[in-house]
Amino acid sequence: MLSDQSAALVRATLPAVANAIGEITPRFYDRMFAAHPELLRDLFNRGNQANGTQARALAGSIAAFAGMLLEHPGRRPDAMLARIAHKHASLGITADQYTIVQRHLFAAIAEVLGDAITPEVAAAWDEVYWLMAGALIAQEARLYAEAGVADGDVWRPWRVVGRLQETPDAVTFMLRPADRSPAPPFRPGQYVSVRVPLPDGAGQIRQYSLSCAPNGTDRWITVKRVAAADGAPAGEVSTWLHDNVREGDVLTVSAPFGDTVLDDGESPVLLASGGIGCTQTISMLAHLANTGSPRRVIVVHADRSQDTHAFRTDLDLLVAKLPDAQAHVWYEHPVGEWPAERTGLADLSGVDVPEDVRAYLCGPLPFMRAVRARLLDRGVPPSRIHYEVFGPDLWLADA
Repeated sequence: MLSDQSAALVRATLPAVANAIGEITPRFYDRMFAAHPELLRDLFNRGNQANGTQARALAGSIAAFAGMLLEHPGRRPDAMLARIAHKHASLGITADQYTIVQRHLFAAIAEVLGDAITPEVAAAWDEVYWLMAGALIAQEARLYAEAGVADGDVWRPWRVVGRLQETPDAVTFMLRPADRSPAPPFRPGQYVSVRVPLPDGAGQIRQYSLSCAPNGTDRWITVKRVAAADGAPAGEVSTWLHDNVREGDVLTVSAPFGDTVLDDGESPVLLASGGIGCTQTISMLAHLANTGSPRRVIVVHADRSQDTHAFRTDLDLLVAKLPDAQAHVWYEHPVGEWPAERTGLADLSGVDVPEDVRAYLCGPLPFMRAVRARLLDRGVPPSRIHYEVFGPDLWLADA
């Protein structure tokens, strides 16, 4: 927890820092990437840097962490940081990189706020930073130990043993360790990072859910091609994977990580997905079917149409294997005949959702927010609603 002196200074300056953090974070990234261009080239997502979402996510996490230290000084915020720790571990982040961040972040704070950042105020916020960094470093060290790798040493070569076109813009790559060693275990709902060599020499990284059941020998990732839209360019990594990777090629892939994983209990399960978020759902559903789970399973999925719905046939087959499972699917623009009540956006008002359900959400942020709000209205406790975000987590930043 914060020292009393630092807590008082942070409380007094939090409004000023929070109001300016939208200006601080872009300057921080500019400074850090000028000093360490390799971080932008080979670690940070260049698309998220360009559109500002990474800066917003950083601002949201810092503000939320500082607020929690002040309002709940006796509570460890490890649960809030777990998502960040898993993402960092999947990128191979190491403890020494936190020192680089601290140096350039505090230089940016001083540059923006000027004389308001006295040595005492800087020391108080430095305490906040290292409490957050220390908690993340400890969590990431545990994750590396659980994965059986040295800190940051998460990358291995995986050979593509199959390629399956799921929809016109989604492809499944079936992977097997290129060194013939056993595939590392994973839990349903986890993801891996994939690093690809782009034409300009960058080694950009993206995360993809494992879209297969964990008891198989291979690991599948399903990649949706991100098209250019609304002034944003096409996805660098998804485009490269679609255009260049064929059976026999080798990809650089991380160990599995992710804290949104299917629990081992007996309570009812709601799996809610939008678009390509079905990759997480299909992994959880395959695990439930393969283990003969007697749990009640409710699947909710929303997509543009049947043609864009990846794993549409697999969803029907897996639901049919379970003794107590139902699927509810909505299409915005269905092809052919389709029930009117299932046309448009997903609507849980007609879905029977037990209060003791455990819900797992994956998809676009507006979709997950809408589903979560509906579940809260139905009496589902927040602690039983889990979500996965790929890219910067803007849930806190936008709240």
